[in-house]
Amino acid sequence: MKESETGAHRHDGVRAVRWDDGAGELVLLDQRVLPERVREYRCASAQAVADAITDMVVRGAPAIGIAAAYGVVLAARAGALEQGIEALAVSRPTAVNLAWALRRMRAAAEGGVDAEGLLAEAQALHAEDVAANRRMGAIGAAYLEPGSGVLTHCNTGSLATAGFGTALGVIRAGWAGGRVERVFAGETRPWLQGARLTAWELLADGVPVSLIADSAAAALMRSGAVQWVIVGADRVTANADVANKIGTYSLALAARAHGVGFMVVAPVSTLDADTRSGDDIPIEHRDAAEVLGFAGHRVAPDGATAWNPVFDVTPASLVDVLVTERGAIERPDAASLAALLQAERTECGSSES
Repeated sequence: MKESETGAHRHDGVRAVRWDDGAGELVLLDQRVLPERVREYRCASAQAVADAITDMVVRGAPAIGIAAAYGVVLAARAGALEQGIEALAVSRPTAVNLAWALRRMRAAAEGGVDAEGLLAEAQALHAEDVAANRRMGAIGAAYLEPGSGVLTHCNTGSLATAGFGTALGVIRAGWAGGRVERVFAGETRPWLQGARLTAWELLADGVPVSLIADSAAAALMRSGAVQWVIVGADRVTANADVANKIGTYSLALAARAHGVGFMVVAPVSTLDADTRSGDDIPIEHRDAAEVLGFAGHRVAPDGATAWNPVFDVTPASLVDVLVTERGAIERPDAASLAALLQAERTECGSSES
């Protein structure tokens, strides 16, 4: 193992999803109450997992998929597999990992795997995500010049995945290898995932971070303090458009205007060849109260309304590099994404034969 990889392991102590064998329950780190409290949230049924996903107890596309896989196990143990899968499928519509994980678990069940076999499948999916994140971390970090400053958005670390993270995994690997010198995180209104989660997670793992208001990003880029914007994705369509947390599109526009690199880091499970472009992605909208208020207190005047999309779409033309565990694509487009997915299918087919 390379020294930089060993160092990266020292900056990876947070876990948001775990299976309690003794209790037969899924245990989630309740992200709604971080950083004030560290509280576990236990799920003993598929519906409880679906509710936890909808209510933002667990969030981040890979973590949602992993939690859903364990939800299928709970449904199978209760003798309600189809009902459980249906409840999980509608819990968050934009993150493609959710549907991907459910398809994989359903295929295992249709192949005759019992509840305990489904648990093994969910645990395999869980372990694969950590391994994929470490590979992406190394691949993405290689693009960073030593001493770089980076800006990230939302939370894409161990709290959003099985561990290590996607975009934050690149930052972890870059910090351990001396390539990242300064880390900035946007606050990510209205849920403040950057302020509450990314800042907490980085500090917990010994990586210094500076928080900025979302509206300060362009000025930060103009100052020369950052050389890369590094973000995750909830879905990458066939033409390489990227759906991610609201605010990502404006970061990509500002990065292009200021000559700052824009990197998207996402596992192959986030690539959606069945959706033609970003125009075809279902964008989740949440309660207007999240924008009209703060921490449960209304701050906007009575009568004001709000538009509250959770995600936006960044055109592929604004992405400098897309990093997956199967390699990186510079200036991704429909052809290069199709080639990567074909290579993935070919390799998987060879490994199964």
